[in-house]
Amino acid sequence: MGMTETLKALSDPVRRKILDMLKEKSLTAGEIAAAFDLRDATISHHLSVLKKAGLIDSTRNGTFIIYTLNTSLFEDVMNWMINLKGDN
Repeated sequence: MGMTETLKALSDPVRRKILDMLKEKSLTAGEIAAAFDLRDATISHHLSVLKKAGLIDSTRNGTFIIYTLNTSLFEDVMNWMINLKGDN
């Protein structure tokens, strides 16, 4: 996982909405998909990009996969952005 993948993942409005949803609580792929008028394969792609970037984690619970927000990566990204500003 690199900063390029993270920024790419954050650049898409659908992925940002998914992250907003996961901020509230952990969700299954079906619950996430229900909030969009997109094909399941498209949602699956967005989840894959977010997971590859390290922004979300997933755990299997029976036949379901539960997605959760990875807040530690957000802290790293925020610290990086704050450090860009410098002490000026």
